[in-house]
Amino acid sequence: MKPILYKLSFLIFFILVSFKPTAKEFTGQAVYFSKSKMELGRWGARMSEAQKKKIQARLKNRLEKTYVLNFNKKESYFKEEDKLDAISGATDSWGKNFTQGEQYKNVKENTLVQSQEFYGKKFLVKDKLQVIKWKLGKESKKIGKYLCFKATASIPTSELTWYNFSWSDLRPSKDKEETVKMTDVEAWYTPQIPVSHGPAEYWGLPGLILEVGAGNTIMLCSKVVLNPKEEIIIEAPEKGKEITKSEYQKTIKGKMIEMRNNRGRRRR
Repeated sequence: MKPILYKLSFLIFFILVSFKPTAKEFTGQAVYFSKSKMELGRWGARMSEAQKKKIQARLKNRLEKTYVLNFNKKESYFKEEDKLDAISGATDSWGKNFTQGEQYKNVKENTLVQSQEFYGKKFLVKDKLQVIKWKLGKESKKIGKYLCFKATASIPTSELTWYNFSWSDLRPSKDKEETVKMTDVEAWYTPQIPVSHGPAEYWGLPGLILEVGAGNTIMLCSKVVLNPKEEIIIEAPEKGKEITKSEYQKTIKGKMIEMRNNRGRRRR
């Protein structure tokens, strides 16, 4: 072979090797169904079973929810699917003021970006991921076709529900040194899907979390699709006033105090 042809052949070979197509990025989608127990406290003790069933039907949208988690190796995007109200046939717009917004997590960069809306005002909460000190157990069970292992943790309740508020949160604490309320969490993860993602605030295990129970709520994965045909694009939310979790809590608490005071003035 002539020197010039040899050099040309080597150049073509080098170009083909250098620009070979890269493998498709690993992606997946998991669908979760959550169910919460209805807690009526002392008020519920005075009610008949028929009354309890009626309230449970009315609150079905808040007690039973469906979520979708899209993920790749380092990022995830978690959102609730809209449902029509069981009685009125409308979406639960009032309840959305106190529920979790669309959530982006990046486990490699330890970042959380979550969109929240409170009475028409949009916030973009940016913070670090919640630190979870998991204890890995030896117990195992199958969820669908996946072998899962148990992990437990104890997490400050306020960190799991930082976006949720009630009027009782406005009452001053009677304790001088208020104790931190903790929530015991039980999770089941599968190493067969080697990503550190999970629904809601949960993450950090050596496999996708398929089931998690905390307080009166259990969240179970009902479907997993790996590398779906339709491309999954994961991007952080961008709209809203940028704020941290602690700043968001202070802001919403202040808005609720203002609403309470205005309501009191109207009654006079």
